[in-house]
Amino acid sequence: MSAASAGETGWALFLDFDGTLVDIAERPEAVVVEPGLPELLRALHARLGGALALVTGRTLADLDGFLPGLGIDACGLHGLERRIGGERRDMPGLADLGPEIAALRARLAAYPGVVVESKRVGVAVHWRMAPEAAAEAAEAAADLARRLGPGYHVQDGKAVREIVPAGAGKGGAVRALMAQAPYRGRRPAFVGDDKTDEHGFVAVAEWGGLAVKVGPGESAARHRLAGPGAVRAWLEAWTEQPPPLAPST
Repeated sequence: MSAASAGETGWALFLDFDGTLVDIAERPEAVVVEPGLPELLRALHARLGGALALVTGRTLADLDGFLPGLGIDACGLHGLERRIGGERRDMPGLADLGPEIAALRARLAAYPGVVVESKRVGVAVHWRMAPEAAAEAAEAAADLARRLGPGYHVQDGKAVREIVPAGAGKGGAVRALMAQAPYRGRRPAFVGDDKTDEHGFVAVAEWGGLAVKVGPGESAARHRLAGPGAVRAWLEAWTEQPPPLAPST
């Protein structure tokens, strides 16, 4: 589908959460949601006729804790958890990694600044508060991924390494949403800041869409915003009409 033909029926907007809508914090539970963000997302959801979804590596329960009562479409755990039109449509057959996560925490207990974040069917190891432990933390996560086998893969981000089931990926989440109303037939835009968002950028390109990288770093995205504050200002402008973006340099 060409960009022009998709644009005739409007936009579909996909947004990452951490580092995109909110600033990254030292610990995942410590992020701060700006007071006006939920209302901004509600207004944008109405403007887009419901074609707005959050696509995040967090669980949906975690996301709902930060944005209680928002109720818009969301894909958590890189698309493994999906809530579309108020209905949960999670991928089936995912194993609980509780014992493996406990063992990983025990291995890294000597590094109190390292955070092992349980996502039940996956795990993220953060070393933002302990950069001196980066090599050990990354290797511990890689060792677990090797033990779990080909049903899992590693995703690296900003001072974090995640182990997720092989079916996870933000690109797949975007494609699933684009196959159904109210997203189908629209031109998609994806806004994200991290390596895992690159899969979303690739996906929207299939519809001639708009890929927006937040912050510095190499990216497949052709457009860029400086940080979450700039993203929120850009979205505020979009409640009136889709604002222009300068090409990324």
